[in-house]
Amino acid sequence: MRLIAHTWSQISLTTYKIGICGAVLLLAAFFGLRVSLNWLILMAGGIGAFALVQWPELGLLAVAPAAFVVHQEFGTGSAVALNPVTLLVPVLLGLWILDMLRRKDVRLLPSRTNRPLIFFLLAGLLSLLIGNALWDPAVPRSRSFIIVQLAQWSIFAFSAGAFWLTGNRIRSEQWLRRLTFSYLLVAGGIAVAFVLTGGQVMSGWRLATLALIRAPFWLLLAAVAGGQLAFNRNLSVLWRLFLLACLAAVVSYAFFYMQEAASNWVSLVAAAGALAWLRLPRLRWPVVVVVLLLASSGFLTSFVYNFAGGDDEWEESGGSRLALIGRVVEVTMRNPITGLGPAAYRPYAAMKPLQYGKAFWLTPQINSHNNYVDLFSHVGVVGLLFFFWFATEVTFVGLRLQTHFGEGFAAGYAAAMVAAWAGSLILMLFADWMLPFVYNIGFSGFQASLPVWLLLGGLVTLEQLVANEATE
Repeated sequence: MRLIAHTWSQISLTTYKIGICGAVLLLAAFFGLRVSLNWLILMAGGIGAFALVQWPELGLLAVAPAAFVVHQEFGTGSAVALNPVTLLVPVLLGLWILDMLRRKDVRLLPSRTNRPLIFFLLAGLLSLLIGNALWDPAVPRSRSFIIVQLAQWSIFAFSAGAFWLTGNRIRSEQWLRRLTFSYLLVAGGIAVAFVLTGGQVMSGWRLATLALIRAPFWLLLAAVAGGQLAFNRNLSVLWRLFLLACLAAVVSYAFFYMQEAASNWVSLVAAAGALAWLRLPRLRWPVVVVVLLLASSGFLTSFVYNFAGGDDEWEESGGSRLALIGRVVEVTMRNPITGLGPAAYRPYAAMKPLQYGKAFWLTPQINSHNNYVDLFSHVGVVGLLFFFWFATEVTFVGLRLQTHFGEGFAAGYAAAMVAAWAGSLILMLFADWMLPFVYNIGFSGFQASLPVWLLLGGLVTLEQLVANEATE
């Protein structure tokens, strides 16, 4: 009987292989007679979907190439255009949900970060409903404006989704390593090439997307590379040299190539300070004392102000931003509790002219250029408090994990996420970098912030590994 069963299994396996080969040959003949880009895209999509079902982690590894390399935009019939990475995230979320339904286990893995993030998304939906119910009929809006508002909320949802995808789909340190180092290869390789070629990877060769000129791209690269260099002693010499080259590219870009963009180097200083605080505990308070002395003497503030461009930069950018922020806060005070709704401050703020210095905007198209002010208007005080709660929990989890692991890849990863998150919270003061406003940085800039949310979710993976250790 065993011989018959073995023989039958061999025949079945052979038949399966023949069937696969036959299907491949038939498809090759079919597509060979119908050569078309659409057919090729359809076939590639089918193969990709099959691979994602079998190995869902591969989808997460594809986020960095899709965000940094693939040039393509898709119109929506409104002022909002989408890109491949924006479409990849809901596909990955859909496959994850279907897998949970198949397993009859629909839930998020336990984490301190879940509750505030869920409440933040619900606050956005509540603000959208209340904002439309209380909309001032004197304020005009297009028929497709609801699409713009949903697109704004989807940026919140996709950011949260990327965070949950990593934390819930990657269950082992091995896959977290693969995600981290594949990201470093893509982002670091592009960054080094950008600096060495003087930007040709974008302007001439078009090998990189607009994500490359966004501050979150350089911040995350610096944090991840710095975290591994500072805490992971198991890195090979080649990896160390590569990561040092990445950091050199980041410094060159932020402090020399784009010195006038203060958001780049200020966020990098914040991330570097966080890594130094974690790696060199004995120097923490002496450095704090020195910084306070320099600041109180006026030397530090004067140096930073002049390095950022001084009076010329303030007159060109700084003062005008305060005028924009003032207008957004003014119109949001109609309903500061739940806000005007996602993206709603643009039509409200355009209702009366805006003047700053000698400039006069008759129908101003307002962007606050401050993520916190944007969130206040989008989701009100309620949503903003939920975001601050989430930010606190992420910081707490990262610090606890870094202390738990001490050294090695996991410690470097946790420290990198603390540093990246610290820099991100600073970045949000300069523009809508982390949760882009659809009318400003938008989905093109979302390509740069999405990988930050994706890798932050790795903290949940490490959180689960620690919890599993405790129960064994």
